[in-house]
Amino acid sequence: MEKESVRVLQIIGIVCGGGVEAVIMNYYRHIDRSKIQFDFVVDGYEKTILDDEIESLGGKVYHVEPYKKNIFRYMSQIYHIVHDNHYDIVHSNMNTLSVFSLFPAWLAGAHQRILHNHSTAVRSEGMRSVLKMILRPFAPLFANRYAACSRLAGNWMYGKKMMESGKVTIINNAIDLDEYAFSPKIRQQYRKELHIPDDTLVIGHVGRFMYQKNHAFLIEVFREVVKKHPNTILLLIGDGELRPEIEAKVQKYHLSDKVRFLGLRKDVKKLYNCMDVFVLPSWYEGLPVVSVEAQANGLLSIFSDRVTKESMLTCSASFLSLDSGSKAWASHLFYNYDGRNKEALTELQSAGFDIKERTRFLEDWYNRE
Repeated sequence: MEKESVRVLQIIGIVCGGGVEAVIMNYYRHIDRSKIQFDFVVDGYEKTILDDEIESLGGKVYHVEPYKKNIFRYMSQIYHIVHDNHYDIVHSNMNTLSVFSLFPAWLAGAHQRILHNHSTAVRSEGMRSVLKMILRPFAPLFANRYAACSRLAGNWMYGKKMMESGKVTIINNAIDLDEYAFSPKIRQQYRKELHIPDDTLVIGHVGRFMYQKNHAFLIEVFREVVKKHPNTILLLIGDGELRPEIEAKVQKYHLSDKVRFLGLRKDVKKLYNCMDVFVLPSWYEGLPVVSVEAQANGLLSIFSDRVTKESMLTCSASFLSLDSGSKAWASHLFYNYDGRNKEALTELQSAGFDIKERTRFLEDWYNRE
């Protein structure tokens, strides 16, 4: 009799077309689903851009009350999902908020309760930072397995002593390198669809419109770029609560004809081919999957100094201080732009970010007690 696959309940929160869900979906697409099957808990009752794909791969999607609206209903729903469906492994990707999913999972009898931290924090984020600091000591309480996307994210959540003990597993934000490889054919196709001439310099960014991603500074940088090189376009991929504010800033600077708001997209991997430079001026990150994707496409990738240096996976990545200002960022962009990195895939494979290799590791990890 064939052994039934182990079902892992992945708790991912809000689906916004990137970030955490991109990481989990990358693993889900490549994992041996005859051995390990993922089911998902997502915030909100509306269908997401992931539902159809998850179900086509044999997974289930549970829509729950967003924790921001009613934390007690959220926890009750998590409890019943785990209890009624007999989940033995619950993998929470909610960072410090994981206490609100792992506590009901513990009550419901899940034997493996995984806390996976993907982020850090900064004081300047106001109440969001305060909440993270308050919740951080509680997040691991009901977990019995611990993971992080990078050593920086691990140190922030668990502390250096626990990291050095070997109890925390680093799960790389790996991707399918072949799917993100640069394609001149796709570049031509997508530039034609987006009405972007061949000689136009395209700067790209992928991220949810929220404080962390620092879109306001990105617009300042782009404004300086346009002063030096008017034949430039900025592609912004993603959505979020701060999008109207950024749209207003673009209008204020009379850049509406040069900034494209593309929203949530399922074809992000192809859109990288349109770009010449990728910019990520985040206030903080764990190890952003978009940094891996952009480098895989061979793009010059400029990150803020608040992004972990572990993101430097290829020779095309560089870091700049946010304190240096928008003019310095614009100058750095022009000074360092030199076409695509042809050795990108080899460099990323050597760094351990090939999903085909890393899924075997994850399969074995789930089967360890």
